[in-house]
Amino acid sequence: MRRRAVDFRRPVRRRFLKVFWLTLWCLVILFFIVLLMQEKQLKSRPVMTQRSYRNNRIPEGLNITVEMLNLHSITKQLGDQILLAKSFVVVAKESNNLQFAWELSAQIRNSQILLSKAAIRNTPLTARESETAIRDMALLLYQAQQLRYDSATIIMRLKAKIQTLEEHASSVNEKSSKYGQIAAEEVPKSLYCLGVRLTVEWFKNSISQGKLMKKKWIAETLKDNNLYHFCVFSDNILATSVVVNSTASHSNDPDLVVFHLVTDEINYAPMKAWFSMNNFRGVTVEVQKIQDFSWLNASYVPVLKQLQDSETQNYYFSGNDDNDRTPIKYRNPKYLSMLNHLRFYIPEVFPALKKVVFLDDDVVVQKDLSPLFSIDLNGNVNGAVETCMEKFHRYHKYVNYSHPLIRTRFDPDACGWAFGMNIFDLVEWRKRNVTGIYHYWQERNVDRTLWKLGTLPPGLLTFYGLTKPLDPRWHVLGLGYTNVDPQLIEKGAVLHFNGNLKPWLKIGMEKYKPLWDKYVDYLHPLLQQCNVH
Repeated sequence: MRRRAVDFRRPVRRRFLKVFWLTLWCLVILFFIVLLMQEKQLKSRPVMTQRSYRNNRIPEGLNITVEMLNLHSITKQLGDQILLAKSFVVVAKESNNLQFAWELSAQIRNSQILLSKAAIRNTPLTARESETAIRDMALLLYQAQQLRYDSATIIMRLKAKIQTLEEHASSVNEKSSKYGQIAAEEVPKSLYCLGVRLTVEWFKNSISQGKLMKKKWIAETLKDNNLYHFCVFSDNILATSVVVNSTASHSNDPDLVVFHLVTDEINYAPMKAWFSMNNFRGVTVEVQKIQDFSWLNASYVPVLKQLQDSETQNYYFSGNDDNDRTPIKYRNPKYLSMLNHLRFYIPEVFPALKKVVFLDDDVVVQKDLSPLFSIDLNGNVNGAVETCMEKFHRYHKYVNYSHPLIRTRFDPDACGWAFGMNIFDLVEWRKRNVTGIYHYWQERNVDRTLWKLGTLPPGLLTFYGLTKPLDPRWHVLGLGYTNVDPQLIEKGAVLHFNGNLKPWLKIGMEKYKPLWDKYVDYLHPLLQQCNVH
């Protein structure tokens, strides 16, 4: 019986042991699982920290503009404080509170240093590093408010300051324009010397005059309409020489080129001397003086009467009649020189010619110009390059459209064009009485209500509907006052140094001077004696 009892208890013990060991193994496995989980968490924490750090660094760098516009940014708060503090500095100085102005300026510098450091390291400012700067600046701003530096006061004083600065800037600009105009009008000593030496050379050397006398046979050449006739009206010997030399240098047939030069009595002898002692590849050159034109008198030429009027001269040179409202650019002797207005009398100057190319003395020719004489003007009188690529060069910018005579006859948006390189059909000119049209407009501008001064405004009115646009490559403008596209310069036939920065002046634009200098023989004895360089 005992044996059976023992046999009965043994299976129960074995079952208990199995449950015990199974539980123990489960605990061990659970323990290992917990250990593994903790290990994974420990490994994952550095990764998350690293990611967070990378996000804070902003891989593409700190965008200061975005940071300054962020309403919750410390950088914006500091920037706003700086702007307000700068305003208070101005007011403090105006109130003669220099000590407070110095304290504000010092704190502004400290805040700017913080912003600079943040920008260099490409991270936003933190509250901890900027706390002191913001607090110190806030105290100063509060102190400014206690000193009654309120917004209204600041605005009023800043407006007054702005007005003062604007007046100062206007004064500086006026002086700059005036001095620039004076520099442009002055005849360089070297050119004055050249004129004097050439005059002496002409009167003491009968050989030069003899050469000119022997060339009397060219009289027929000057009237031959099968040749290429060019005209230049100038008192600048060297500039005129460059025009002739550059034209001759690029001409395919220089023997067929005739230059008609008109100058004043002072420069007549030196001009003749220069062109008699220099050969320009066989180009024929005629020199005349404006005083020899008997038809050029005040009874026939309205503008001559106006230019001789003392009131007109006073208006453009003193500006007393209009409280200095006349632009300084109009107070230029060239506008009172009849040489400048002679372009409206080309048929009278050259009665035997049918077609002529007019050139200003501040141009350089770098292509053969003979094809100009083959251009069909389609019944027009003037062939010119239009300049209305910009709105500034429309008719309404040159003449007074508030005047009924202008408003009813001319389109304000009509395209302007340029003097300086023009082909004139003198047959059509005479047929249409273009000079009479010019006289009509000059007589109605006695009171200067249609335009101020110059030759382009009356030219636009005179040749309105009588101008044929030419290819822009024939005439490239702007080398005397602005930057010009190098490709336009390279392709241009005539380069115009219009503006005050003439290439023979020290104020000329250095990068464009070589285009002009290569047609000047600086080794010429007279040029070296006069230190022309």
